[in-house]
Amino acid sequence: MHWGPLLTDQLTFYWETSLWPRVQGLTDEEYLWEPVAGCWAVRPSDDGTWQADGLDRRPPEPPPVTTLAWRLAHIAVDVLGTRAAAFFGSPPEGADMFDPRLRPASLPATADEALALLERSYRAWHDGLAACDDDALARPLGPRGADFADQPLAALALHLHRETMHHGGEVGVLRDLYRAGLGGAGLGAPGLDGARP
Repeated sequence: MHWGPLLTDQLTFYWETSLWPRVQGLTDEEYLWEPVAGCWAVRPSDDGTWQADGLDRRPPEPPPVTTLAWRLAHIAVDVLGTRAAAFFGSPPEGADMFDPRLRPASLPATADEALALLERSYRAWHDGLAACDDDALARPLGPRGADFADQPLAALALHLHRETMHHGGEVGVLRDLYRAGLGGAGLGAPGLDGARP
């Protein structure tokens, strides 16, 4: 048995049947929609770049509600993108998979840019993983794995795929809520407080 195809097939199936179809038609208004006060979002910063809230600290308990922009950036950058760059790209000298130099200087400001980044990140991780044989999957991550240096690449893949599915499900729920009227552009369903938007 070869483990690589099982890992890549797991992610491919989820991508093709769930996540990628689920984000089609995303508008800028929906992408930036803040469903509740105090949620974490992707916002313009003083230097003109777009950045995600909460990157500089641990989330409070309970964690804040997040926007579609925040969730999509998390999947594209923190889950797939930086890991693909660390293990299948040409990372800067001494970089591990948490190195901020692996993040884009600015996050997407529009839905189309976000979906393009998500697709690039998926392809980079998927194709890098698909090129690994069983020996590579069993090899410890080493220094690029930071605190997880002793873990095999296969364990990281399982974790990242689980994270992609988890956060992809949250993206789907946020889209459902927006479409149902909580975003002010849906069917006029009652809001969380029972009032019509």
